[in-house]
Amino acid sequence: MKIGVLKGNGIGPEITEAALRVVDACGLPIEWVNIPIAEEAIEKYGHPVPPESIAMLKDVKIAIKGPITVEKGKGRVTCIHDDGSEHVYPSFNNAIRRELELFVCPRPSRGIPGISGTHEKMDLIIMRELTEDVYSAIEHRIGDVAAECVKLVTRTAAERVARYAFDYARKYGRKKVTCVHKANAISIADGFFLECFNRVAAEYPDIESNDLFVDATTFYLVKKPEMFDVIVTTNQYGDILSDLCAGLVGSLGLGPGANIGFKGAVFEACHGSAPDIAGMGIANPTSLILSAALMLRHVGEERAAEAIETSTRAVLSEGKCLTRDLGGTASTREFTDAVIERLRGTLAGV
Repeated sequence: MKIGVLKGNGIGPEITEAALRVVDACGLPIEWVNIPIAEEAIEKYGHPVPPESIAMLKDVKIAIKGPITVEKGKGRVTCIHDDGSEHVYPSFNNAIRRELELFVCPRPSRGIPGISGTHEKMDLIIMRELTEDVYSAIEHRIGDVAAECVKLVTRTAAERVARYAFDYARKYGRKKVTCVHKANAISIADGFFLECFNRVAAEYPDIESNDLFVDATTFYLVKKPEMFDVIVTTNQYGDILSDLCAGLVGSLGLGPGANIGFKGAVFEACHGSAPDIAGMGIANPTSLILSAALMLRHVGEERAAEAIETSTRAVLSEGKCLTRDLGGTASTREFTDAVIERLRGTLAGV
């Protein structure tokens, strides 16, 4: 089984190495395929998201990716296709998702005893639409006086992500799907997203559905997270809410994520590349380790996925080996070693 590896930048290479070590400890027949991206791709191909890397991703179909960050205001990237056509994307991450036709970002948030405080029983998943909204790169400057950005919502994309959320709920025994929007203020675009959601919800009478404004949702996530089971929302709201949920669990370093389409999937940490601590060996690799578990579940390796999740959560709950973002002193390697030790015991049935 070939799986692509995009190391990213900043702390990306460090936490990617950690995640691969954990997966390798499961003894699965995986061949890791390095795929250049960002600086590594610029050095080799002269472009941060070159067609050569996209072709490699399409070939392996499944990949794990470290975080990628670029300078503020300089994230736009143009991808050139084999037929000579071009497409502009607002970021490297967006380019990867769109070039591979990945349309939904599932980001689970599950509380951890001993870490999450009042949110230790939180158990929800955000389904973030990935292809549209204000991340469509439809924006421009109006001289030196203004800038304009288009919020794009199409029926195809809105109904596709809603249907994915309901199918997920049905498959994994989730009871309710909540559409998060701002249709009171953005009545046409968000109103259309809600309309599409309600149209799909009618096809799933066995699953409860409701909707909430995004600002109210942030309040209830903090105060009453048990209200939520599956949340489906637009690109930007999903980006923000999933970071909030990771913080409520205990740290941005704890939030796993995936980018899934009909032709492939890329699994990634929900946080950025943290260049201020890059190379110091202190980054929390949990997010990418748990993303690797999502990846294994996606390819049918349920036993290994469950073992990784159980072992990682156990190490965190024990509180003896925690990284600095969680109040501990463990290095990235020390934490990873602790997870691997627990994982081997779990797989051996100890």
